[in-house]
Amino acid sequence: MTTRSPQIAIRATHMRGGTSKGVFFTPADLPEEARRSGAARDALMLRVTGSPDPYGKHIDGMGGATSSTSKVVIVGASTRADCDVDYLFGAVAIESPVVDWSGNCGNLTAAVGPFAIARGLVSAPLDGMAAVRIWQANIQKKIVAHVPMQGGEVQETGDFELDGVTFPAAEIRLEFLAPGADEDGEGGAMFPTGRKVDVIEVPGIGAVEATLINAGNPTIFVDAATLGLTGAELQPEFNGDAALLARCEAIRANATVAMGLAESASEATAKRPHTPKLAFVAAPRSYTASSGKPVREGSIDICARIVSMGKLHHAMTGTGAVAIAVAAAIPGTLVSRLLGQGRHGEVCFGHPSGALAVGAEASEQDGTWTVDKAVMSRSARRLMDGQVFVPADWNR
Repeated sequence: MTTRSPQIAIRATHMRGGTSKGVFFTPADLPEEARRSGAARDALMLRVTGSPDPYGKHIDGMGGATSSTSKVVIVGASTRADCDVDYLFGAVAIESPVVDWSGNCGNLTAAVGPFAIARGLVSAPLDGMAAVRIWQANIQKKIVAHVPMQGGEVQETGDFELDGVTFPAAEIRLEFLAPGADEDGEGGAMFPTGRKVDVIEVPGIGAVEATLINAGNPTIFVDAATLGLTGAELQPEFNGDAALLARCEAIRANATVAMGLAESASEATAKRPHTPKLAFVAAPRSYTASSGKPVREGSIDICARIVSMGKLHHAMTGTGAVAIAVAAAIPGTLVSRLLGQGRHGEVCFGHPSGALAVGAEASEQDGTWTVDKAVMSRSARRLMDGQVFVPADWNR
């Protein structure tokens, strides 16, 4: 007779944040052995999500089988005096047993404040705006979320519309503080090679001009024309082109090495699928978004697309938006070059689901650029609160 393992229940909240969704936990929710980083925590997050799944569907888990929906978050009281909560993000690979903790999810950042308030991790006013100070543990950055309150609860419904999200909700304003600087405020790490534009030699492809920047998450910007693209591509045509996806990963992996984030391109592919991300930009042009909504050339400053976990993102990652804002604000990057001469404190870019406006405050001193903050608006909503079940032998 086969021995059957019972299931165990783990407290969890399923939340949408921006154009992503994921499973949220506090450290106390997790089994003791999963409260620390390591193999046990990874094993639990893989089982919760339903990875690895050779069918690529996440039928047996909470994941949604896309880079936007295969995500986990752990939020706890902060260990820092200047923050309210610590926020740890995990990007769960769909078909391989990998949880990448190397970067942030800017979209799910919008859900961290509401989750923290709902779970009693921070106090908030009965009405008005709650400022939740978030320590992003993956990238060691501070973020402030301005969360609307009504009658002692987070206001989740509203009329704020976000392209890439079906229904309107309440607006949450996010301030990413010093997104391109080290914790001590020095901006030397913003451009890891010390240059605003690099030329990367990619085997089988040749020389690729790129801006390598640490802002929001490590990001690689290339001109869309480098990939033979217009910058107005949508998911179906892009993600169905295996040769194009392979070229994108080759560029991303070799640029990862140039940024000092991996010893080899093969290591970048195997161990860092989440970051850095490859984004491509182009001059504005009219196109029809995935929803059927027209995006007019005159309504946007640039076209931008980003590849996330090996596929074109259906909208734009939140950290990608931060990187666009920062790169636009600093003359000499590929992004600012497309926008024309000068500094661009705010930019509206077109993405596959529509358009988004972001801004950054940048300054130069003695030839060194620093960014005080990047700002954008998102929304968030609880989808489910209760228990997620996994087999008791999840760690075997």
